[in-house]
Amino acid sequence: MKNIYISDLQEGQEFIDFFIVRASGIKIGANGKKYLDISLGDRTGDLTAKKWDVSPSEEPALEGIKPGDIVKIKASVTVYRDAKQLRVTRIRQVKPEDGVNAMDLVKSAPESGEDMYEYILSRAEKMHDEDLKAMSTTVLMRNKDRLLYYPAAMRNHHAELSGLLWHMKRMIMHAEVLVDVYTILNRDLLVAGVIFHDIEKLTEINSNKLGVSDGYTFEGKLLGHLVQGVKVIDSLAKELGVSEEKSIMLQHMSISHHYEADFGSPKKPLFPEAEMLHYLDIMDAKMYDMEDALSKTKPGEFSDRIWSMDNRTMYKASFEPGTKKVTDLRVSAETKLAPSTERNEHSEEDVDHKEESMENQQVLWNL
Repeated sequence: MKNIYISDLQEGQEFIDFFIVRASGIKIGANGKKYLDISLGDRTGDLTAKKWDVSPSEEPALEGIKPGDIVKIKASVTVYRDAKQLRVTRIRQVKPEDGVNAMDLVKSAPESGEDMYEYILSRAEKMHDEDLKAMSTTVLMRNKDRLLYYPAAMRNHHAELSGLLWHMKRMIMHAEVLVDVYTILNRDLLVAGVIFHDIEKLTEINSNKLGVSDGYTFEGKLLGHLVQGVKVIDSLAKELGVSEEKSIMLQHMSISHHYEADFGSPKKPLFPEAEMLHYLDIMDAKMYDMEDALSKTKPGEFSDRIWSMDNRTMYKASFEPGTKKVTDLRVSAETKLAPSTERNEHSEEDVDHKEESMENQQVLWNL
C-alpha cells in the first residue's frame, strides 16, 4: 500500500515506501567505491536516488533492478545542488503479498488515452485537404493501440502514461486558435504536422503498457524520431498517392521542428507552418516542465532546479487566480462614473459659476 508520494517529501524526512523504477545502474564514485544510481517515480513525479557503498554481496540483486520494476525502499530526503534527492539505505523488489497497486506509482496524463485519441482523430477528420486527411487518419488508426499508452519521452517532458497523446492534443488546441490569429497559416498542414512530428517516438523508444521506458530502440539510437518520421511520411504518401509537394513539406516539418542542428534538425523551418510547429512543440514542452515542477512546490517558494530548462528554478505565486480584485476595480470605476445627488449639486454650482465667469469676461471684453 502506498503511504507517501514524491510531491509530499520534505528535506530531512525518513520513510519506507514503494516506487516504480525509471532508470537504474551501478556506477563507480570518485572514491572508487560502487553505488546505485536510480531514478524512482510515482504518480506525482520522479526523484533521483543513491545507495552508496554497494557491497559485492548486494551487487547482483541491485543489478537485477530494471526500469518498470516496483521496489520498496527505506530512505531519507536530502538536497543536492538545490534539488531533492533520496539517500537509500535499503531496497528490494516488490512481493505479491505487498499488495501494491501499480497505478498508484504510474505518472499519467490528466485525461484518458481513449478520450485524447478521439479528440485528435476528430480534428484530422475535419481537414478539408483530402490528402492530408488521409495521411493523418491512417497514421493515427494504424498506431492506435500504442498511442493509447505511449510516453512522449524516456525522461523529461510528457514522460508518462499517454504522454504522447497529451502533447499532441495540447499542440493541436493551440494550433486551432493560432490559425485564426495568423491567417497566413494553413490549418490542415499545421495540424498534420503536429500529428506526424513525434509519431515515430513509437519506434524510437521502448515502453511498457504503463508508459515506462527502459531506453531507446536500435533504430531510435541510430536515426532518431525526426529521421524515422521522414521515412514514414515518404512511404505513406507514396502508398496513398499524395503529391510530392505535400509529402516533402510534411517531411520538412518533421526534420526541422527541433530547429537547431545540435538538437537533431539539419534544416531550420522554411515556411510558416513549419516555423509555428517548432514554437508549438517547444512551448508545450516548457509549460509541461513548469507545471510539473510547480505541482511539487509550495506557494511563495521556488521549485527544485529543472534540468531541461537550463537548471532554472521556478517561483510559485502565493496568490491564487481570481476575480475579486478585478470586480473591486470595476465597482470602483462604476462608483466614480455613476451620478450622485452631491455631484449634481456641485455640477449645478459649477455651471452657475461658469456662466457668471463668462458674463464677467464679456463685460471686460466690452470695456
